[in-house]
Amino acid sequence: MAEHSLKRSITWIQGTALTVGAVLGCGILVLPSITANRAGPASILSWILMSLLAFPIVVTIAHLAKIIPSAGGITAYVERAFGSNTSSLLSWIMLGSIPVGVPIVALTGAYYVNDVLPINIWGIVGIAALILAISLLLHVKGIELSAKVGVGVICVILGLLVTAVVVAIPYVNHHAFSPFVPNGWLSVGSTSVIIFFSFVGWEMITPLAEEFKKPEKDITISLLLGAICISVLYISISYVTIGTHSYGSKSGITSLSLLISKGLGSAGTLLTTALALFITFSSVHANIAGFSRMVYAQAREGNFPSFFAALHPEHQTPVRVLAALGGIFSIVLILYGFARPDLGTLLKGPSVIFITSYILTMLAAAKILKPLTIGWLMAFFSLMISVILLFFSGWAILYPVALSLVGGLYIWKRKRQLKESKNLCR
Repeated sequence: MAEHSLKRSITWIQGTALTVGAVLGCGILVLPSITANRAGPASILSWILMSLLAFPIVVTIAHLAKIIPSAGGITAYVERAFGSNTSSLLSWIMLGSIPVGVPIVALTGAYYVNDVLPINIWGIVGIAALILAISLLLHVKGIELSAKVGVGVICVILGLLVTAVVVAIPYVNHHAFSPFVPNGWLSVGSTSVIIFFSFVGWEMITPLAEEFKKPEKDITISLLLGAICISVLYISISYVTIGTHSYGSKSGITSLSLLISKGLGSAGTLLTTALALFITFSSVHANIAGFSRMVYAQAREGNFPSFFAALHPEHQTPVRVLAALGGIFSIVLILYGFARPDLGTLLKGPSVIFITSYILTMLAAAKILKPLTIGWLMAFFSLMISVILLFFSGWAILYPVALSLVGGLYIWKRKRQLKESKNLCR
């Protein structure tokens, strides 16, 4: 598997679809009800806050992608600003995001299938495994095929989500918004940390920069269009979920079924299941695309084992990274099948990973971009919000700390080995 250049084939249309797919994941399926359970009607403020935060992050990342169109994505930006050691640490921290978060997304989609065709826990795990396997195999075949599939899937998703909102609006009762803050304002802050997972994924597009036909223009268009689409959908779903009271202990993990069923009856369950599977696949597919390129780029730079720096000789895809992801996904799914932890709790770990990565990325942007420009101001604002969110992370802050310690140990050993090799050559 000799190393080749990544193939340029992505347009802004495909880029927008990949952006929406990367961000629009399990959040739209379960988090409007989970956050409503925790913060009541005031949870809609958390969704609005996160939507507003998304745009400064998107603008900043778009500026950085223009300057540094690298498959390393945000790790390349951090390297430009703070050097290879900090970039390597960020790479190791990011290992705790997609390898854990993507199987959770796949499990969420599988639970919706369980609504229509009740199966046991291993049946749910099996469906999640099938979703992951199909995506991995498509990525082995190349990003062009993957992107075309992504466009079709996103079109179906948007149509189904708009239908869900439209059929639920007649059942919205404004009395459902009172009391507005039943659990105190702190609950709004803590739910924002969970919601943050629904607004991550923008950085998974930047590692595809080397595969865009016109990265200097198309990445910005893709990110901005994706942010607008995502924000409107999230706030709309949150509004009708609260207004129709489609949440609570009886709605369980598949509360979107309850929401759509208010307008379509029993057909709503089938529609929700189809929607869940499309969203799940789209999110899994886009995140695997960006993450696999980031790991490949870091291995190419020597920050990960060089084994992962090889591309498929025919398809020019990071096949070894994809194979490793398949192995990690399998482990996560098997552990879930035995332990059955709460999905909301599991999401908090990857969420804090993304918050940490955004803090480092915004610090890098503040150093790279010209002071007081739009990009610089957006980076500063995003940095402040991300730091505030980090204070609500609780125990989950230990997750990126542990990963950075492991990464630091690897970096130290690698430098020591290189130093010894140089001494032997003298």
